[in-house]
Amino acid sequence: MNRYLFNRISDNKYLTSISTTFPQSLTDKYIIVRDGDRLDTLAKEFYDNENDWWILATANNLGKGNLNIPPGIQLRIPFPIVRLKDKLQSAARGE
Repeated sequence: MNRYLFNRISDNKYLTSISTTFPQSLTDKYIIVRDGDRLDTLAKEFYDNENDWWILATANNLGKGNLNIPPGIQLRIPFPIVRLKDKLQSAARGE
């Protein structure tokens, strides 16, 4: 899922971004970050798409300018991603 997919565009410019939060869910997964883990590689592992790294970053308040994650911290993996996509589509429609 492209993180810009649900932005409003006019004259080839992004006008606004949909502010998204990912509330905790009983279906979320939790991992302890290992040395060398990165947001993009974890997104590939859990979502089968490294471009979904921003979901992990947003959910865990990480990734501001860096895809690396400090080892030893607990990371929440919002799951399943299908519900996240539905939520973003609804927000883009103004629902």
